[in-house]
Amino acid sequence: MLCQNCGKNEATTHIKRVVNGETTETHLCASCAEHLGYGDIFSGFGFNLDDFFGGLMGGDMPLIAGHEEKCPKCGCTFTDIVKSGKIGCSDCYRKFYDRLLPSLQRIHGKIKHTGKSAMVPHVETSRELKISPVAKLREDLDKAVKEQRFEDAAVIRDKIKELEAENNE
Repeated sequence: MLCQNCGKNEATTHIKRVVNGETTETHLCASCAEHLGYGDIFSGFGFNLDDFFGGLMGGDMPLIAGHEEKCPKCGCTFTDIVKSGKIGCSDCYRKFYDRLLPSLQRIHGKIKHTGKSAMVPHVETSRELKISPVAKLREDLDKAVKEQRFEDAAVIRDKIKELEAENNE
């Protein structure tokens, strides 16, 4: 989508305004957005995301004089993690676990990963196994009538009549 202001560049800034229940959307390129005052929303506050994440990791912690421990795999120190806000590798979690734990708790709210529950395939209950096809169709017919799906109900009714005729032969 092209910028609605200059009509030349690709729109990268999308502004949505709701005033008195009326919504308007404006799509601007980066230069038009900056020119119109829609630059980085944090620019006027002295806010930097690197500083933010570094602060969550305890960036204001005083360094202990002497040798600082390094990750055996990537060579990253805890100070490097604090400054960048990024963990070097998976071994860093093990090496600096005790110092990362409070920050991870603050960021995520908990430290134990629970994951998603697995999809369990449907297992037919004993009632579903015992119910006859005609009885199942009658239930479907009642449901279709209650939901006012009369065309579906007519098809189901005809299937019931067919099955009953086969059973009577």
